[in-house]
Amino acid sequence: MSPSADPARRTDSFPTPGPSRRRVLGAATGASLALAAGAAGAATAADLPLLGTYDVVVVGSGAAGMTAALTAAKKGLTCVVLEKAPTFGGSAARSGAGIWIPNNPVILAAGVPDTPAKAAAYLAAVVGPDVSAARQQAFLGNGPAMISFVMANSPLRFRWMEGYSDYYPELPGGLPGGRSMEPDQLDGNILGAELAHLNPAYMAVPAGMVVFSADYKWLTLAAVSAKGAAVATECLARGTKAALLGQKPLTMGQSLAAGLRAGLLAARVPVWLNTPLSDLFVENGAVTGAVVTQNGASGLVRARRGVIVGSGGFEHNASMRDQYQRQPIGTAWTVGAKENTGDGILAGRRAGAALDLMDDAWWGPAIPLPDQPYFCLAERTLPGGLLVNAAGARFVNEAAPYSDVVHTMYERNPSAPDIPAWLIVDQNYRNRYLFKDVAPTFTFPDAWYTSGAAYKAWSLDDLAGRIGVPAAALRTTVSRFNGRALNGTDPDFHRGDSAYDHYYTDPAVLPNSCLAPLWLPPFHAFRIVPGDLGTKGGLVTDARARVLRPDGTVIPGLYAAGNASAAVMGHSYAGAGSTIGPAMTFGYIAALDIAAT
Repeated sequence: MSPSADPARRTDSFPTPGPSRRRVLGAATGASLALAAGAAGAATAADLPLLGTYDVVVVGSGAAGMTAALTAAKKGLTCVVLEKAPTFGGSAARSGAGIWIPNNPVILAAGVPDTPAKAAAYLAAVVGPDVSAARQQAFLGNGPAMISFVMANSPLRFRWMEGYSDYYPELPGGLPGGRSMEPDQLDGNILGAELAHLNPAYMAVPAGMVVFSADYKWLTLAAVSAKGAAVATECLARGTKAALLGQKPLTMGQSLAAGLRAGLLAARVPVWLNTPLSDLFVENGAVTGAVVTQNGASGLVRARRGVIVGSGGFEHNASMRDQYQRQPIGTAWTVGAKENTGDGILAGRRAGAALDLMDDAWWGPAIPLPDQPYFCLAERTLPGGLLVNAAGARFVNEAAPYSDVVHTMYERNPSAPDIPAWLIVDQNYRNRYLFKDVAPTFTFPDAWYTSGAAYKAWSLDDLAGRIGVPAAALRTTVSRFNGRALNGTDPDFHRGDSAYDHYYTDPAVLPNSCLAPLWLPPFHAFRIVPGDLGTKGGLVTDARARVLRPDGTVIPGLYAAGNASAAVMGHSYAGAGSTIGPAMTFGYIAALDIAAT
C-alpha cells in the first residue's frame, strides 16, 4: 500500500510517488532494521521498497524540521517530512515557544535596543570557546532573515516578551529587557482536520482563556497584584472573543507548530506521520535517503539533494542517558516529546558523524509529580521559598537560570548530595501565589503527597523529619535566610543581584522582590530533581548545518538542526527560546545550503 493510500501514515492528500515492486527484506536479514541496514550503506536499493523520491527529505516535524521543509519548498525543491509520532510538532508544540533571535524584525519594531555588535558580544560571552565563532555568526546572521521568511510564508506572527531578561544581562551585550519573543494567537481552524494531529501542549491553557507565555508571570500573582488580576481578566476576554468568533485559539507552542504546519500545507509539503527513521541510506559515502518503517515494514525514501535530521534529542532513551550523562538520570524527569529517543543521532553516528555535548541537556529543576514532571520556573523564584540539599543547607541562587541550577546540582552532588533537593515554602507563600495550576490557599492533590513529591508539616522540625534532612540544620538555614530576606540581601548566593532574577517574582515585596522570610505554618516541601526540556547534544555540524565526521570532513548529503545536533549554545543558555530560535535558524540554513548547492 502506498503512503498516500494509508491515512495512518499521511495527514494530507497530496500525491507522492508510490512504492516500487522491489522485494521486501527477507526474514534472514529483516529481523530488525539495524540488521537490515547494518552499518550505514549496507542495505541496497534493491533490498527496500521505494516509498518516494524527493529533492530533500526532512526527519522530524518539530520547529527545526518544519522550518527546514518550508524553506526547501519555497526554494523550489520537492520535500517530504517524516515524523515518528502520530502527531506533528514534537517538543516545540508542547513548549511555551519562547524564541531567542537577536536583531529580528519583531523585537526591533518593538523598540528593543539591539545591535549586531551587542548580540555577537553577548553570545560569545555566554557560549565561550565551546562553539566556533563561525557557527555563532551563522546563527546571528541568519536568524532575523529566517523570522522574516517564516512570517512571509506562513500565518505566524510574533510578540516581544517584554521584560523577559536575557539570562545573563550583566555580560557584555546582555539586555535586561530581553530579546525573547513568542508566537501570536492563531486560529486553529486554518488547519481544518489537520488540527487533530497537533501534538498536545505540555500544560493545557485554562478553559475559556487565551494565555501567552508572557502572561504566566502575572497570572501567578493574580491574587496579590492589580496587574496580575488585570492580565487574568484580559486572558479571559481574549478567550470569550475567540469563542464568539467561532475560533479555536492557539498560543505558545501550539501556535508555533500549527502555523508552520499551515505553511507546509500551503506549500504542498507532505508530512508522513507514524513513519519513524530506522537508518540513513548511504551510497558511496554520501547520504542519499532515509530508511523508515511504516506499518511494520521497512522502506526507502530517496533524497536527490540532501537529508535534514531534525528528529529531536535522546531524552527518552534510557541507555543513551546512562551512557553519556551523569547519574542520577532517567527518562521520567524530562518534559520532551516521548518519541525523542535519539533515532536521528544514532543513525548519524552509524553514518560516521561526530557527536558533541552529549553530557548536557536543557536542564531545569522539576518536581516529579505522579502524572508527569513539572518544570519549575516561577515557583522556585518567588519570595518566601528556598532550596535546600540533603544536609538541610542552601546550595544555589534559587532564581538563577534554570539550567545553571541543575548544573550546580550535578557538580555538587558527589560531595554534598543535592539530588533530590527540596523547595521549602511557608503558608504565606501559598496564600499569595499560584503553584503550577493550583490556586492560592487551595490544597494540593492527594497524589502529590502519596507519591512523595510534596510534604506538609506544622513545624520545620517535623517537615525536616518527613523529608529526611537534619532538623537543626534546616532551622538554622531558614533562620539565616529570613534575616537576610528582611534586609533584601543574599550575601551567600546573591539572589536578586541580576535583573534576570526578578522576572518571576513579586514586585510588591520590598526591598528585594526575590526575597521574603518563611514564618507562617504549615510549611511545605517539594522534591526537586534534574528535569529538562530535552537533551542538547548530538551530531556535530558546521556553519552551514552540514554534519561532520570526527576528522572535521563533511558527510555529503547530511544536515542536522535542533536537538539532534550539538547546540550552538554550547553548555550555556542565552535566554528564553535558546532551543527553538537556533533550531529554526539552522533548519533554515540547511535548506538554503541544499538549494544553493
